[in-house]
Amino acid sequence: MFTTSDLFGKFHSPRHSLQSARARLPRSPNELATLFKDWFPAHWLSPTEEGPNSRERLYSLAVTFWTFLWQVLNPGSPCSDAVGKVIAWLASLGRHHLSSDTSPYCQARARLPQSTLQNILGAVAQRAEQRVRSHWRFHDHDVKVGDGTSLLAPDTPKNQKAFPQSAQQQPGCGFPLIKLVALFSLSSGALLHFTLGNKHDSELGLFRRLWRHLKAGDLFLADRLFCDYVTIAGLWRRQVASLMRLNESRTHDFRQGKRLGPYDRLVTWHKPQRKRKTATRRLWNALPAQIPLRLIRYPVCIPGFRSKYIVLVTTLLDPVAYPAAELAQLYARRWSVELFFRHIKTTLQMDRLRCLSPALLHREVLLHLIAYNLIRGMMAEAAGIYDQDVARLSFKGSVQTVRHFSQVIAQASSRRKAVQLTNDLLQTLAQGLVPDRPGRAEPRVIKRRHKRYSLMTRPRNYWKAHLRSRKTTKNQRA
Repeated sequence: MFTTSDLFGKFHSPRHSLQSARARLPRSPNELATLFKDWFPAHWLSPTEEGPNSRERLYSLAVTFWTFLWQVLNPGSPCSDAVGKVIAWLASLGRHHLSSDTSPYCQARARLPQSTLQNILGAVAQRAEQRVRSHWRFHDHDVKVGDGTSLLAPDTPKNQKAFPQSAQQQPGCGFPLIKLVALFSLSSGALLHFTLGNKHDSELGLFRRLWRHLKAGDLFLADRLFCDYVTIAGLWRRQVASLMRLNESRTHDFRQGKRLGPYDRLVTWHKPQRKRKTATRRLWNALPAQIPLRLIRYPVCIPGFRSKYIVLVTTLLDPVAYPAAELAQLYARRWSVELFFRHIKTTLQMDRLRCLSPALLHREVLLHLIAYNLIRGMMAEAAGIYDQDVARLSFKGSVQTVRHFSQVIAQASSRRKAVQLTNDLLQTLAQGLVPDRPGRAEPRVIKRRHKRYSLMTRPRNYWKAHLRSRKTTKNQRA
């Protein structure tokens, strides 16, 4: 029969017990700091020589960053929950009787330097790109896919001034609207660069802020919104190839142009006579008078829908090096950017932001994108080690796996054990494959009934006054 001393023999010595307890103490404000601490230089989160972050605080740059990141990767966690986690960590280090007030933490979030967060975002994205295998590329081209989306922010006067709500909504009944245009890597899925704007900014205008991040030899993939002369010619000047769907405003007769194959023609587009509103005068004057393009037409068959034809526009002119069928298959992967945005907005719940000022909103967006890139980097590393297609790995499943493993990795008794657990984490990520279901078609309907509350069509103050008047009338009748 086992005795208590036999079962806990190694903890019998008080000294040994104390050492073991210290070994199990968390060394970082949360488990994410232990898992991702080597993904970017640690001095980026060190106190600065000047400014608001020039001295060591309870909520230092490092503590605030990792706590904010933990809050993003645990959607729905309020600031009080994040502060409670910091208090528990400090209590384990011998600092007791700390305040649970969330104000210092919120003020510390406002002190996070945007430049530092931008650098961390780029470093994490670069780490994910370094895990890309050569066969993930398209004929040695780094494929970059761009698109835009919209976000909702809390209805505060400052947010409304910076990001006005939609004109179709009455004052007090809508939310500030933020436009986000991002540039993703199709190989790794990492978000490389982004820019924010309001409802007055066009997606094309916002995208042109990202041109400088595209290098010669890249291939830009986009939908028909980006198919205009300014964008294609501007990228062509930068030696950046493009593949887009033909905009509906343009038509082409496939009986014209040089024949390269069935429904594959080499044509020339000429510079419009009138300057486009979205282009600056300097940019317009720098555009060439004409550019050679290639038009490809191919059928799209979706079960349950009528077959239709799609026309692609590309600056990859060689039909031998870039067959039409391969370009059509590549464009079909453009839908991945919609999945990328869904992972950010739905899985990480960035569709509804929570910060009450524009400066904090920008930092909140940056933390969401950093969290997204961290998960993407883990997925790319797992796919590369275990020879899997990174597009087949489940993002939502990867987020859940990272949450579970990060806790046990942070509590590892030795570095060797932590490395072993990290390898187990990567193996688990590689096993979480999304089923391959070609030809799948799902109707856009829901089974669950909406909530019984009606949509707000008038400001809240109006309804409060209406309820008061009804109560007064009822009391008078009584």
